[in-house]
Amino acid sequence: MLEYIYACLSPPLLNEDHQAWGLCAPMQPLTFYGTELMYELLEHEEKDQHSFAGSKTLEQHQHDRLHFIYSFILDKLYDFHSPVKEKYHSALNADTGLPAYFHIGVNASFIEVKAKRSLPELSYRELQQYLADESGLDKLQELLPLDLFELRGISVLTITDVTAKHAVENIKNVRLSRVPGSEGAAYEEVIQSLKVLVQNANIQFDLFPFVRVNNKMVYGYVKGGSGLLFSVWGEETLSPEAFRQIAEGYAANPNSFYSPDIWAESKEMFPWLDRFRELNVKSMALIPVFHNHILVGVLGMHTWLGETFNERKITLLDPVLSPIAQLLQVYIDEFNFEIENIIKEKYTSIQPAVQWKFNEAAWHYLYDKKKNLPLRTDDISFNDVYPFYGAIDIRNSTTERNAASKADLGLHLNLLSETLDQLSKTYTDALLVEMIFNCKKWNNLLHGNELNTTEENSLNIFLKEETSDYLQLISQSHPHTQKVIGKYLELISAHDGQVYKHRQALETSMQLINRDINAYFETEREKLQESYPCYFEKFRTDGVEYDIYIGQSIAPDKVFNHFHLKNLRLWQLSSMVTIARLVRQLQPDMPVKLTTTQLIFIHNHPIDINFRIDERKFDVEGAYNIRYQMIKKRIDKVLIRNSQERLTQPDKLALIYFNKRDIDDYLPFVKYLQETGALGAETEDLDLEDLQGLSGLKALRLAIL
Repeated sequence: MLEYIYACLSPPLLNEDHQAWGLCAPMQPLTFYGTELMYELLEHEEKDQHSFAGSKTLEQHQHDRLHFIYSFILDKLYDFHSPVKEKYHSALNADTGLPAYFHIGVNASFIEVKAKRSLPELSYRELQQYLADESGLDKLQELLPLDLFELRGISVLTITDVTAKHAVENIKNVRLSRVPGSEGAAYEEVIQSLKVLVQNANIQFDLFPFVRVNNKMVYGYVKGGSGLLFSVWGEETLSPEAFRQIAEGYAANPNSFYSPDIWAESKEMFPWLDRFRELNVKSMALIPVFHNHILVGVLGMHTWLGETFNERKITLLDPVLSPIAQLLQVYIDEFNFEIENIIKEKYTSIQPAVQWKFNEAAWHYLYDKKKNLPLRTDDISFNDVYPFYGAIDIRNSTTERNAASKADLGLHLNLLSETLDQLSKTYTDALLVEMIFNCKKWNNLLHGNELNTTEENSLNIFLKEETSDYLQLISQSHPHTQKVIGKYLELISAHDGQVYKHRQALETSMQLINRDINAYFETEREKLQESYPCYFEKFRTDGVEYDIYIGQSIAPDKVFNHFHLKNLRLWQLSSMVTIARLVRQLQPDMPVKLTTTQLIFIHNHPIDINFRIDERKFDVEGAYNIRYQMIKKRIDKVLIRNSQERLTQPDKLALIYFNKRDIDDYLPFVKYLQETGALGAETEDLDLEDLQGLSGLKALRLAIL
């Protein structure tokens, strides 16, 4: 009879050696009849509990079993249908060391259930709550204890190997559940799933995405897998141009490649395999991955020397190519999104703090467009925001630049004079005589007074155009002059050469200062946003200037109060101290020793700012607010009243203000920094000269220790 039952309930064409099938007592794991494979699994589990230790605890298994039993009883006696979770079991494959997954199917069609006594009435809502809540089964056992029921019949048990299906589902889940910034962990999970899929831990995998900038291939920055493909095609091996050439060449003809032994392949036919041989690769497959018919990357599969695999392992990957393509596309989309964010944050005025306002305006524009309404361009403005302005200026930058330019021009003239003198020994004409005369004239003028802008431009034209073109002509028509002229032209053509050394040294020093100040502000901007969202904009001059706007209208959903202003005031002071010290630390690395001055303009009254569509930037609105902008542009070189002394000085911090009550808000923080040794104890209260349209400016000047 049991054989007849097996024959009726199992697929007739499936060999019993390949299916785990058995009959059990009703709702109990007591198997009394089954296929040979079923008993092998049961015996293996009994002998090696560690191999079959799944992710669920004994209590979880008991909970799942009770849920299944009560779902069956309620279906039969209360006509209450509840979905039953599929039961899975994991085991460790002793041969590969990789997990395997099995689906446990229980067919309860051949079981009858009877109640030994009358049953309590239960509503649909009660039953639903009992099976949905974590503690609902405990209450259900109190109302309907299992000894209340009698079960007769048999359970039909089938166990199916779903390792491949589970690996595919796991890769899909990684794609859906991953978050930006977790690429490394996500790829590790995918690689492990691929090994489970092929059931071979010795096969290594690599995911190599193809990202593009301006439709040209560039490096990705996440190593997915063993890192083999990044070692061969990555930035450590190839220049950007070489990588682009190889990647775009492959994208033009993206064929699969497989070799069970790359050492046996022809070097003439596959010269690019040499690098893989150097890394001791044995078998290798490269599979192009497409998303919507566009190449998004390569799936690499290889073994090291001593191991190999055949084509059958490659065919096992077919179910995962689609989810892997989607995963790579997600990575590419995130890469592009990150590029867009950098463009918005670094190169436009659309910073995260004000992004929401632009989103609203864009939504209104899109809504009107879809509804065929007159298109509107929303006014993007923020009212009653508090402005903070600071400037770090390189001291005497114009003077230093003029001195460097003059020194280099002098070197250039001397070099030209020597070249013309040597040339005159073997060649002469009227134009050469005139150039020697002009060269001496310019030399005398250069060593006399300071050159004005017009004179300097004329001298540059004389050196770079008139003389160079003339000497090149002489060199071409009179070969014996080529040695002398060629040496001169070579010396003046290199931008890092002798005739540019003073300007290059000055530029290097200025770049060191601006680079470190900009890096400091970039870090600090992120910290300030954590306290309260604010608009932070930097300007590059001979140093760095910044505008900060903060207020309730910047972040309407967050409460703004005076403590946020206090935080920014203290930050303004302490950041200037940090920057001054930073510049001092750079002094040993500067070819030209430069210093900076630090200036803060205090305006403790809210203003309105508006985004100017035509200029793509924020600007102040209204006559009163424009006055604030005007003051900022005129105070950088302001003098102390009745003197010729500039307010801003190296190693000092200057705070400019109009009203005494404005500076009062800063004085507690000044005192704090004086007591902590950041600022000197001496305080200079100064009156400043009148500027065009401005009078009554005052300043507080402090030494930075």
